[in-house]
Amino acid sequence: MSASGEWAASEAARRRTFAVISHPDAGKSTLTEALALHAQAITEAGAVHGKSGRRGVSSDWMEMEKARGISVTSAVLQFAHRGCVLNLLDTPGHADFSEDTYRVLAAVDCAVMLIDAAKGLEEQTRKLFDVCRHRAIPVITFVNKWDRPGREALELLDEIEREFRLKPTPVTWPVGDAGYLRGLIDVRRPERMLRYTRAPGGAHEAIEETVPAGQAAHDEPEDWGRAVEELDLLHLDGAVHDQEAFLAGRSTPVFFGAAVSNIGVRLLLDAVVDLAPPPGPRELEGGGRRAVEAPFSGLVFKVQANMDPAHRDRIAFMRVCSGIFERGMTAIRAATGKPFATKYAHSVFGQDRSMVDIAYPGDVVGLVNATALRVGDTLYAEQAAVFPPMPTFAPEHFAVARPVDLGRSKQFRRGISQLDEEGVVQVLVSDLRGDQAPVLAAVGPMQFDVVAARMAGEFSSPVKLEPLPYHLARATDAAGAEALNRSRIVKGEALTRVRDKTQLALFPDRWQANSFEREFPDARLAHLIAAHD
Repeated sequence: MSASGEWAASEAARRRTFAVISHPDAGKSTLTEALALHAQAITEAGAVHGKSGRRGVSSDWMEMEKARGISVTSAVLQFAHRGCVLNLLDTPGHADFSEDTYRVLAAVDCAVMLIDAAKGLEEQTRKLFDVCRHRAIPVITFVNKWDRPGREALELLDEIEREFRLKPTPVTWPVGDAGYLRGLIDVRRPERMLRYTRAPGGAHEAIEETVPAGQAAHDEPEDWGRAVEELDLLHLDGAVHDQEAFLAGRSTPVFFGAAVSNIGVRLLLDAVVDLAPPPGPRELEGGGRRAVEAPFSGLVFKVQANMDPAHRDRIAFMRVCSGIFERGMTAIRAATGKPFATKYAHSVFGQDRSMVDIAYPGDVVGLVNATALRVGDTLYAEQAAVFPPMPTFAPEHFAVARPVDLGRSKQFRRGISQLDEEGVVQVLVSDLRGDQAPVLAAVGPMQFDVVAARMAGEFSSPVKLEPLPYHLARATDAAGAEALNRSRIVKGEALTRVRDKTQLALFPDRWQANSFEREFPDARLAHLIAAHD
């Protein structure tokens, strides 16, 4: 191994790159801030649903995110903790933005899954667990909002095991019912209880006090006794953390707490350092793996424009997969074989940035004004590498976009093109409609709200969106497109996806698609990956 390879491997061992994923409103952005607070990356945590006048979360930068209290885009936060460098990728929780979440999961080595103590496993939680299983991403579970009324802890664990076929192994356990939290037991040190006093407003770390078991039994006799009994039952059932089973996706370590009060967050942060895997070899397209000590390679998993309104620039977020990235180095873009200069490389924390001179496997680098790069691109140096392409989900909502002011057609075309490159929506065109009336295709209708807000705010070209009566898309070819357009029986339309030139057949429902197949049995009609698969 070369000296640079040893250096890359050594630094990779110090990295932990993980995502926070959950159903909407489970407290994901709040937990992101709480983790950064405990790692001293920020001095004050905001809450997504704060009181009037209170600051919003640092990682939410888009005005729509701040107004609605949701994460639409993905934030990338980097901070140090206990000698390790943590790269935390906060993802959209809303199901309408499943594609962005899936792309982010291609860039992480572990996931922290949030579960609402009152609601348990919700629809989007189930989908995300399936994605993690499909990508072989180990999952740490954090049961959030234990400071509010909710379900029983044992019931939640049973639900995880029953629905996910995943053995939940508690690392912390609550003393007291949900909404009546008296403290936490760290199962690795069961001779004590951790008692918390919430900081005023929840903007700072909660005060943590260590209480000996004897005193805890005296102060909280009923709750302490029940918690100890429950842990004994779990141990007899084999619910003990096993690192090999966790990394293999057979078990999930479970933590309890309340992100908004910063309770139990330190223990979760320590678990990311102690349990989450460091970057390892990554699979290549066509077989084989790229070792972390190999020459530089990186995967572009996200493209975002106008994060800084003052500069109106474009950032391609790249996960370093192997070797050492150095600002100014020339890499090869695998899609074209052409060289790519990396002069402007930043670390991005919400809207704040700092220049990156060097980065290692697991780190995320923001390549500024990288107009040539697209989501799914591979960059490499010395030895060629191509990582598997990112899947595109089947859209279920369609709308024709038109500029409100025809005098701003240039801004309209530029904005639609930019949003297509970022993956905010899929843009479809046809000779019949022309480029002044592209069809926008989305997994969920909220994506159209993002388009409208960004077209008006960032590109100064408000748009009119006219919904189309289609809810089903299938891949076809030129012959299939021609057949659909000439059919007098089937309601549908054939368009071309700008991003990859794939021809799509759109139908109002599956019955119309079935009618088309009966009328044209030889026509190609292939299923696309559905967001709910």
